[in-house]
Order: sequence, then structure tokens, then C-alpha cells
Amino acid sequence: MLKNIQAVAFDLDGTLVDSIPDLAASANAMRVELGLAELPRETVQSYVGDGINALVHRALSGDYHGKVNANLLERGFPVFMRHYAHHIANATRPYPETEAGLGLLKTLHLPLAVVTNKSEMLAVKLLKELNLLDYFSIVVGGDTLPERKPSPEPLWYVAEILGVAPENMLMVGDSHNDLLAAKAAGCLSVGVTFGYGNMAQLACDDATRPDLIVNKLPEIYENLRPSQPKD
Repeated sequence: MLKNIQAVAFDLDGTLVDSIPDLAASANAMRVELGLAELPRETVQSYVGDGINALVHRALSGDYHGKVNANLLERGFPVFMRHYAHHIANATRPYPETEAGLGLLKTLHLPLAVVTNKSEMLAVKLLKELNLLDYFSIVVGGDTLPERKPSPEPLWYVAEILGVAPENMLMVGDSHNDLLAAKAAGCLSVGVTFGYGNMAQLACDDATRPDLIVNKLPEIYENLRPSQPKD
């Protein structure tokens, strides 16, 4: 199934790195500055995946589907961005074996990409601070194009830039947005079990069932490397 893969795209938060500690810290710094009580880290984690605008809106309302007046949003957004930009890698770390997995894939001479709903500027900054940026040929953020995941547009864009057909590109992620985008783009998909999404639950739905599920990134290499000739 994976023998024709010519490029691999990765989600960022929840797939390559665990960024919840710093996202939660910035969300709570914003709330405290605006006179609001802090939120539990697990609550902030449930708000992640649809970009910074959505995260700030949800963190201000304290509800995934909550409403926030424009004035509060206008005051809160720059506070969050200022704090997060300065503390983006305080506690954020790559998941175990992330670098090993990326390094193994590079030995197959496959171009690697990041396709995230995080803003491009913040994604690049985070990857650079964690010494991961050089693994990737391109980084596409949630504001790079008019549409973001679950739209297929970011994956089609990456495939075009890398000169591969979408069906020959793999999308690796932890959330419904990643898997929906992959299916809509015609890419094969890999779901990771260690991220923020419930991969067992996602795998039960035809719309979000990944083609492969892994517990660590080096397993992708094991599935992509050429078969060894038998004696």
C-alpha cells in the first residue's frame, strides 16, 4: 500500500511535538491579564487543532462552542500572541523518537513537509527553536493559504511544490482535521496514537479511518523502507 510514497507531510502539534504546556500557559496568562480564572491544561488541550484564532476564542469563552464579544477578543488575542511568541518552546518538546523517525525517513531521500493549522510564522519559529526545521522542505501554516485543514488545499499545495502526485504523498497526524484533509486530497494517511486525538475512536469512522496507525514515528520508516531480499 505504501510502496509508491514519494513525500511525507506531518501535522505539528500533537504529532511532532507536545505543545500543550506552552499553549496552556499562554492561554492562562491571557485570561489572568483580562481578569479571568485559569483553565485546566486538559481543557485547553481540547481547544487545540483549529488554529490560534479558534484557540484564543475558546480559551476566552471557556467553552469549545462558546461566544465571545468582539471587544474581549480584540483585547485578548494580542496578549496571547505576545506571550506565546516569547515562550513558545519553554516546555514544548518533540515526542519521543520524533527526531529518530524523521532521520530515518530522510535516509529514504523523501522530502518532508509540515502542514499545520498553527500560523506559519509560529510553526517555523517553534521548529527552529526545537532544531527540527532543517528536516523539512516546506512548512505550510493555517494562514499560508486561504484554506486550512480539513480542506485538502494545503496538501495539494505541498504536493505541487514537491512535484509529487497527492496519491503518492503520506499525511501523518493525530486529529480528525489531518485525516479528513488526507482523504479529501487523495493522500494516504497515518494516525499516531500518542497525540491529542482519540485515534481508536477516529479509526471507527470511515471518514477518519487512517490507512496505518503507529505508536511511534520510526514505524513509518519500517513500512516505507524497501523490502530486504530473502536469502
